[in-house]
Amino acid sequence: MSRVPLLFAALALASSACAQPGSDAAPPASTDAALPGTQTDEVATEAGNVAVVEVATGLANPWGLAFLPDGRLLVTERGGGLRIIGADGEVSGPVPGTPDTYAQRQGGLLDVALAPDFETSGFVYLAYARPGPDATSATALGRGVLENDSLKNFEVLFTQEPWFANGLHFGGRIAFSPDGQHVFLSTGERFQFDPAQDLSNHLGTLVRLNLDGSVPEDNPFVGQDGARPEIWSYGHRNVQSLAFHPETGELWEAEYGPLGGDELNRITPGANYGWPVVSWGDNYDGSTIPDPPTRPEFTDAVRHWSPVISPSGMSFYTADVFPEWTGSLFISALSQQGLVRLALDGNEVTHEEMIPLGVRIRDVTPGPDGHLYVATDQGDGSIWRLSPMETPAAE
Repeated sequence: MSRVPLLFAALALASSACAQPGSDAAPPASTDAALPGTQTDEVATEAGNVAVVEVATGLANPWGLAFLPDGRLLVTERGGGLRIIGADGEVSGPVPGTPDTYAQRQGGLLDVALAPDFETSGFVYLAYARPGPDATSATALGRGVLENDSLKNFEVLFTQEPWFANGLHFGGRIAFSPDGQHVFLSTGERFQFDPAQDLSNHLGTLVRLNLDGSVPEDNPFVGQDGARPEIWSYGHRNVQSLAFHPETGELWEAEYGPLGGDELNRITPGANYGWPVVSWGDNYDGSTIPDPPTRPEFTDAVRHWSPVISPSGMSFYTADVFPEWTGSLFISALSQQGLVRLALDGNEVTHEEMIPLGVRIRDVTPGPDGHLYVATDQGDGSIWRLSPMETPAAE
């Protein structure tokens, strides 16, 4: 990783209380100031040198990030904890009221997202590996009301079927439709291969639900014999990246390939993306898998990567703190230890930049301050902020 010496130390922000449903705390005066932290590094990008500021540390494999309206940050830990990073940079104890999780291998507490109507409903949605009978587990989606920094009345909205006794390929990202009426959940095929082509289960699918967990009547497989009505698209492997395009309103995802062949896909309802019949990668034993163009009935990827990037979180950047990045799609890359920045023109990737950060990056999200925040995938994990370098004052 190319780095240059430090230029400045911590940015500061006055502490402010959170105004949430059921709370008597007054709202803060401003929600667009950056969370405080200490610059620990600097990285060269096409937008110029960018400061890497450590906002919080001591987190156990942070997985998902969601900013509250007051500027505080919700962070999930894969081991089962939900934390709040305050406006003063302090990390809370575990938020009470979270569900029990299957915290083994890739399972645990996964993504976190605020309901579109959070400021009136207080609903926080969690994706997680739900423990089942006989040491089994399944990807699940639930929600509870965040009140006085506790999660109240948590309810399970959806559980992937069937359950499996392994800790692999849970998917687990959440996205809300631009109209705020539907919630999408990504799943993995639980390393089961062929069932990803079978509509009678939820393995290797994207799921679309109403906000209360009921099934929308216009889902593509509603009323089809033998098909799960929650399914929106299928033939996926393990989807940990999910985001709506801010201009087109289209849903995009990135998923893990096997030995090579990570994919970026534009999602259309009812489409089959081909796993495991076709792939741009091969099986781990070295046996080949036919390339997608050999089977035109499947929807091919917009972009694929070999060697893999291991995509996890994904966000579109719409702020102007980094004008060169406005409109870009950012994907956190575990195996490439950084961020992948993509420029899109319609369904085409017109430019790609790798931003090396020197550690596995699990999630990426723009903050209300217009800066970019990332979570490092470590047992002693951190939240970092990417910020423009300060310009030294003229003497």
